[in-house]
Amino acid sequence: MMHSTGTETQPPAMRNSSLRRLQRRVIETLCAGVVAVTLLGPVRAEEPPAPAGMLSLPAAEPPAPTAAPVDPVTIDPFIQLRGSVWRTKSGIVFLKTPIGLLTLTSKTTLKDLKASQEVRFWVHERHSVVEIRKRADGSLVHRYLSGPMTSGTDAPKTLRWWGPDGDQIVQVGTQEERLTDHREGDPLTVEVDDTNTVSGVHDLQYDIQVNQAPPVGADVQLLLSGTVSKLKSNFVFVRTPIGLVMLNSKIGIPRVKVGQPLTLRIDHEHVTVTFPSTETPTPRRNASPIP
Repeated sequence: MMHSTGTETQPPAMRNSSLRRLQRRVIETLCAGVVAVTLLGPVRAEEPPAPAGMLSLPAAEPPAPTAAPVDPVTIDPFIQLRGSVWRTKSGIVFLKTPIGLLTLTSKTTLKDLKASQEVRFWVHERHSVVEIRKRADGSLVHRYLSGPMTSGTDAPKTLRWWGPDGDQIVQVGTQEERLTDHREGDPLTVEVDDTNTVSGVHDLQYDIQVNQAPPVGADVQLLLSGTVSKLKSNFVFVRTPIGLVMLNSKIGIPRVKVGQPLTLRIDHEHVTVTFPSTETPTPRRNASPIP
C-alpha cells in the first residue's frame, strides 16, 4: 500500500468557513479603529491647523495697537527741545540738546543752574518758554515766559501768555511796580512760580545751533523758515524771526546760495529741508468777455 508524502488538502467547505471567520475579524478590527478615531479626534484637534508657512500669534498676547499719527507742526517758527547743562560761565549757560547747542544768556538770572537739572525749551511764534526742572523728580526750579506783553482781559493785574498747554493767565503779584515801564506789546521776560504768579522780571536771550540730526526717539520738534545770509565751511547761517541760526550742512542741506529762502523741519529723528518759491504768481487775465 502506498502513502502520500505531500500535505493533506482540506475539503472546500472547511476552507470557505475559515476564510469567512478571517474576514469577520478584519471587519471587526477596522470598525473598532474607526470608532476609536471618532472618539479621540475632537480631543486632539480643537482648532484647524494653520496653513503652512504662517505663524499664528498666541491668544494671550494680541498685537499692540498702532499709535495714532501725530499731526505735524504748522506754527512757524516753532521749537520744542530738551537739554542738559554742559558748561556755565558768567551770564551764559551752554546746553546740550539732541540737535546741537542751545545757549541761554542773562545778566539777572540763570546763576544757579546745575548738572542735575534739565532744561525744557519752547518757541511759539513770538513767544518762548524756558523751564528748569530737577531730573530726579521733575520738580520746577525756574520757569521763564518771554514774548510781547499782553494784558489780561478778564481780571485786573493779570497778563496773558502762551504756554505749552495753551494760553494762560498770569498774576502780576508784587511785581506791578517793575512792569510800569513796559507798555502793551513790548518784549518782556518774567519768571513765574507754580501758581502762575510773577516772581521776577529779567532779561533773557537764547541762541540755537543745529549741528546734527537727532537720534531715534528724540523729543524734538522744529519748524523754522528764513533766508540764507552767509555760507562758511560746512555751515549755513539762516536769518529767521528768532535771530541768526547756524545749520550744519551735514544734516541734509543741499547746495544753497546767499539770499535763498529755506525751511527746516525736524520731527523727532526726521529732518526735512525745503526751499519755498520766492516767485510772485502773475495774475491771470479773465479770458471771458466783459459784459
